[in-house]
Amino acid sequence: MWRDALLVAEKDLRIEMRSRVTINQVAPLSVLILVLFAFALGPDRKPLVAASAGLYWVAVLFAAVLAVQRSFALESAESARDGLRLWGLDPAGVFLGKAAALSVQLLVLEALLGAGVVLLYGARLTGILLAIATCLLATAGLAAAGVIYGAISSGLRVRETILPFLMLPVVAPVLLAATESWRSTATAHGTPTGEPWLNLLAVFAAVYLSAGVLAFGPLFEES
Repeated sequence: MWRDALLVAEKDLRIEMRSRVTINQVAPLSVLILVLFAFALGPDRKPLVAASAGLYWVAVLFAAVLAVQRSFALESAESARDGLRLWGLDPAGVFLGKAAALSVQLLVLEALLGAGVVLLYGARLTGILLAIATCLLATAGLAAAGVIYGAISSGLRVRETILPFLMLPVVAPVLLAATESWRSTATAHGTPTGEPWLNLLAVFAAVYLSAGVLAFGPLFEES
């Protein structure tokens, strides 16, 4: 399983390095969302600082949906997923590999968006370790949920439009917990107090990682 996971993750990351879609397309669109939020809330930085955590994670969710769509769209072309099946790869390894590759892409985007929040909104992260832990747990949960619902929607003709409807309501706990955890670190003053929300992120990530390992086989065969 772990060997297959490494092979799939290497494949997806190699494709991304060659195409640079995440850096050249998804990242600029995500940053543009932050810029539009700044215009919408006006020149006063106090509302921007207060809302920076929520706006940051909304942009991250948007980027996650785009990254998931990109990952499965590549395999839908030219029957690439049939090739994965013919290789005899462990479905659990395929799930973990795709989740790992997606996590790497999301972490790069989160670092870029974090810099955008600091520069555009004037927010300051006073608890770096808490912010990093929040990003790692939230990314694991988002990647796991994205791979599961990406596999569910990949066999549908309207997969580009149905994926957000399937994925976004499910990852609402990530938006809530990550926002609350980041709220104290993305304000100009105050001591970070978001540790309790990390428990919710950890539970969400554990549930979807376990569900993906156990149930991705039938999804992989039917998609």
